[in-house]
Amino acid sequence: MRTDPQDSLRAIPSVDSAVRHIEAAGIAGDCPRPILVRTVRDTLARVRGRIAAGTFESAPDADVRRVILREVENDVGLARRKALLPVINGTGVVVHTNLGRAPLSKAALESVAEIASGYSNLEYDLGRGERGTRDYVVRDALCELTGAEDALVVNNNAAAVLLALDTLAKGREVLVSRSELIEVGGSFRLPDVFEKSGATLVEVGTTNRTRVEDFERALRSETGALMSAHWSNYTITGFVERVALADLAHLGATRGIPVIHDLGSGMLVAGGDVGLGGEMTAAESVRTGVSLSTMSGDKLLGGPQAGIALGRAPVISRMRRNPLARALRPCKLTLAALEATLAHYLRGTALTEIPILRMLTADSASLEMRARHVVASVSRRCGITLEVVDVESRIGGGAAPERVVPSRGIAVVAAGSSADAVAARMLSAARPIVARTTGDRVLVDMRTVLPEEDDALSTGISEALTGHEARS
Repeated sequence: MRTDPQDSLRAIPSVDSAVRHIEAAGIAGDCPRPILVRTVRDTLARVRGRIAAGTFESAPDADVRRVILREVENDVGLARRKALLPVINGTGVVVHTNLGRAPLSKAALESVAEIASGYSNLEYDLGRGERGTRDYVVRDALCELTGAEDALVVNNNAAAVLLALDTLAKGREVLVSRSELIEVGGSFRLPDVFEKSGATLVEVGTTNRTRVEDFERALRSETGALMSAHWSNYTITGFVERVALADLAHLGATRGIPVIHDLGSGMLVAGGDVGLGGEMTAAESVRTGVSLSTMSGDKLLGGPQAGIALGRAPVISRMRRNPLARALRPCKLTLAALEATLAHYLRGTALTEIPILRMLTADSASLEMRARHVVASVSRRCGITLEVVDVESRIGGGAAPERVVPSRGIAVVAAGSSADAVAARMLSAARPIVARTTGDRVLVDMRTVLPEEDDALSTGISEALTGHEARS
């Protein structure tokens, strides 16, 4: 019920007294005091605003001051946790953009820790004893794995596309099929990249059918480049025709116009090896003869966030000299992780060492075994028996949007609680569990749960089912 506004306003504690209350109750934990004070101040201001708006409510005969302090306690409890936390991905989306995309391999993590702990030869040529170039530490590996003449690494794939357009076609036109004017997560659109690069986008063909002749007819003296982009997160079926990348590369070569291929997610292993037959690899893109191929490092490649540009030596050289390249360059930790990840491919151990690829190739029998172990553990912890069920995983990350992979998971149901309530409690676990809800069940797909997380998963599910508060 709504309370008298003046009485409620008088019940609001001062920031200092609320902070003292939190500290005396031991709720603050290791929350830095400036964050504690800010959180308390923001909560009290929000309460004051609700009172002024007439939307503050409390139970009949409730101690209003205590009601307000409980809200402060709750907000401080949330603030105690680090802003960036490791979570368990139970969604079944393998390359989950919102959850940080690709987990790094053990070797990549060790390489990052080693390089982060001291100085490194990031931009120093040890052979010559003089200043060097930072992306050279991975250039040879990328060229060896893809057949490219040269390679350049920036901080993500959008940056690679931006740098390519700014270098090759600034102030000129770039021809793109209308069906490939993609939008990816966060309402980020390819036309926006064109605008920022200074290139002018020219659409060719129609939504469902584009032929090489459409590109040829649109060529003008102002044409700076031709471009093809991966169909991220969508498909077009039915009466459809796309220009083969090799045909577009041939047109560009005969007219002396560079061709850019935005490969998107990008793979370094054959699609058939990971159940993604038909997905073009980076090496296949390079072999078509395009001037430049770009892709992400933290999707199907399985490494850190990075944008990788592969292509003809003169093109990459021009991009490397572009002042914009400095603004988009990767840090030493990215390069350390990428170098270690590429080493798995060079040694032939990628399918067993890179987490993303292990997830894609995991068989249902092994996933069911792990699911049953988790269910048994939950039963021992809280006496509740859960069901192991069939689920479907998805690739994510803008790759193979129509593909589903049969998987095994756990259906979490709590008597007397809605699926949304259980899912919310799973999110507040010591190791937050992100899952999906279907009807009255919360589904946890074991494909995207790392094996070393199984114990934390059973603990979090048990806490959610018994209504225990998560440990902070």
